[in-house]
Amino acid sequence: DIDDVGHKYYLELELEDVLDKDSTVNCTAEVLYHLGNKNIAPDVQFTLEGELKNADEADNIFYNRIKSLEKELVAENIPDSHGNVPPEMEPIRLLAWVASGYVIWQNSTENTKFQLAQIKHVKQVKRSDEYLEFDYMILLHDMVSQEIIPWQMTVLWHPQHGIQVTQDSRQPKHVSG
Repeated sequence: DIDDVGHKYYLELELEDVLDKDSTVNCTAEVLYHLGNKNIAPDVQFTLEGELKNADEADNIFYNRIKSLEKELVAENIPDSHGNVPPEMEPIRLLAWVASGYVIWQNSTENTKFQLAQIKHVKQVKRSDEYLEFDYMILLHDMVSQEIIPWQMTVLWHPQHGIQVTQDSRQPKHVSG
């Protein structure tokens, strides 16, 4: 506890490479949750011991495949109701996973535990520059409240420049029926 500031946590964890489960690095982190103000993202400082495998080749293959499409990519329900992700959609899922990590960090409190549950809908946005842009509607599962929260996010990506969430917003829950 830091008086009048918030709660600070010290973490030691092992990060696993998503594409290569045998590749891991140790990580230490400090996370500070601010008191009172729910609109401030937690402060995160971290250090990695070593590096994860370089994904340049896979990134470039995906980038060139999307760039060569005649029509903008559109997909929904990734994974499907059986948990399946078509292999060609795996990079789209990984992109959403990374981008949702940013959204989760920006909207976390000590009383939330968000996890990406599903990409409800994704649509590629036509651009005149070299970036790829995707408009996602994702479902976040709050493991604490068991709420499923629809969230819209716009994601820019380029293999050399990384990923950027340019816009995101929590969406109202639609009543089905």
